[in-house]
Amino acid sequence: MFTAQDILDIAIRLENNGEKTYLAARRHAPEKDLKDLLTWIAREEQSHAHWFTGLKDRLVQGEDHHLMTEMSRALVEDVVQGQTFSLQEVDFEAIDTSDKMIRTFIGFEDDTVAFYEILKTFIDDPKIASQLDQIIAEEKKHIQHFRELLSAA
Repeated sequence: MFTAQDILDIAIRLENNGEKTYLAARRHAPEKDLKDLLTWIAREEQSHAHWFTGLKDRLVQGEDHHLMTEMSRALVEDVVQGQTFSLQEVDFEAIDTSDKMIRTFIGFEDDTVAFYEILKTFIDDPKIASQLDQIIAEEKKHIQHFRELLSAA
């Protein structure tokens, strides 16, 4: 069984990978609008990682010990196996258009939202659930901004 700390480690890794990838992608983004969007999203990913780290620290200190204790290994493995969750292996040299880059990022954000929505079903603290809802909304906003860039091209 995965512990709550294990699940939060995955979330932290998702956000850290996203931040690093978006910053790296800026060097390959041809348009200023895309570069600016990647910078903004990288900052948001950093903020999300900070929130998940704080939540994990609370768990380690013995607070919210009941959080996600019912999550089974089978469910998490099922979810994780079906998602990409990491952009570390994106070869930006092989992505030859902004459209392909944007579509790659939309896929990453979609996977992240799916993971967080499943994670939320195991949270019984309304305050934490509300904060996670805010992060989910921000991830969806990233998708919206990427789609707007696609339609503007």
